Amino acid sequence: MAAASATVRVSANNTITASLISKSPLQKPSIFHLCFRNGAAAAQRNRLFSCSAIYNPQIQIKQHGQPETLDYRVFFAEDSGKKVSPWHDIPLNLGDGVFNFIAEIPKESSAKMEVATDEQYTPIKQDTKKGKLRYYPYNINWNYGLLPQTWEDPSLANAEVEGAFGDNDPVDVVEIGESRAKMGQVLKVKPLAALAMIDEGELDWKIVAISLDDPRASLVNDIDDVEKHFPVCLSAGTLTAIMDWFRDYKIPDGKPANKFGLGNKPANKDYALKVIMETNESWAKLVKRSIPAGDLSLI
Repeated sequence: MAAASATVRVSANNTITASLISKSPLQKPSIFHLCFRNGAAAAQRNRLFSCSAIYNPQIQIKQHGQPETLDYRVFFAEDSGKKVSPWHDIPLNLGDGVFNFIAEIPKESSAKMEVATDEQYTPIKQDTKKGKLRYYPYNINWNYGLLPQTWEDPSLANAEVEGAFGDNDPVDVVEIGESRAKMGQVLKVKPLAALAMIDEGELDWKIVAISLDDPRASLVNDIDDVEKHFPVCLSAGTLTAIMDWFRDYKIPDGKPANKFGLGNKPANKDYALKVIMETNESWAKLVKRSIPAGDLSLI
């Protein structure tokens, strides 16, 4: 028989957060956070799910094997040594429009690192092709990683982006702050924009965000602030540079350029929040096994 408990807390900004924790004999605990604020839009943005979520700022990073080898893995563990999944166990939503971001690729590096979604505890590893380690043709200029507890459903066609289906991965993040993150580092970020990249016919969202620790974080709160406070040169800003980088990075390997939906333009913060909410809902269905997982690891 299922058991349940509930907790309610009120924050300094009068946000009421109710957490309902339920457990059945055959399932992991499920935690649902419901945030109530003034205004329906705020409630819509906070409809985020967090299943079996943990939050431990002392999470340890454990490296297995040597970097730039096929056996190299970066695992995440609690203080007790128990392994956890950076994709499933680190919560997405921290409230007030702030989310956890897990760095996979530090800025100014080229090794194509990613969470191994088909391995237990989903460690970070270097991507391979035909048994060989993959590298970008040139360094990526921003910290790159994922939003935990999100998933781009490959069975779901997005009517707003040319009917493209999800790429079966967590949502990617391009973090534009000035500091170079460490692989596996968990940063608190706020979304600023969204790019609807279409990679070989699959929808591969890129959320542009900034770490709250960045000196300019208070200056940028939406898409227009990015170009204003993060110019690359007199004729273009950071969003243009990001789109150019992701459009062209496969060309040196003889592949066609990637495309972007939504009129080939970045979408604003509200749209980014919508993408995060929808992909979080898809992830929740995945871990509840409402959708077949295929080769994906749910551990």
